[in-house]
Amino acid sequence: MLKVTVELWPGGRESGSRVLATAKIGRVKNGALADYRVELHEDVQGEIATAALHDYPRYASTLWDLVARAIAIALTGKEELPPRPQQLDVPVRTSGNTPYVRFREIPEPARSLFKKRMAFSTRPLIDEDPEPMDCAYAWDWRDFLDGGR
Repeated sequence: MLKVTVELWPGGRESGSRVLATAKIGRVKNGALADYRVELHEDVQGEIATAALHDYPRYASTLWDLVARAIAIALTGKEELPPRPQQLDVPVRTSGNTPYVRFREIPEPARSLFKKRMAFSTRPLIDEDPEPMDCAYAWDWRDFLDGGR
């Protein structure tokens, strides 16, 4: 079995590193044309995809080709990359002089990651919002997108 690990190294240093995601690629059928099972996991979301890669010509290319195809098939069902994701377009609302965003309008996986980073931070209580406790300051959202949170 191959295990590909994606780690975050804060400031480029191994100390303080943490695993963000893993891919497990296990051969389930031997031979010149091998079959593989692929499992993708992320720290926040857990298992995000599983798939099978059939009739892969072993030793015909680099190991990175196998890894790239395995990840692609788990994400899309095909041996090709999905379209590049679009930039997140979350509406910034205003209450009085307070710009804010609604957590429910942030698409996954950004919502879960942002909520995790905001767990012990001050958040606005927006009385006129249908879910007044489901909001964050717009500047915290921008800091998160810029890599500061």
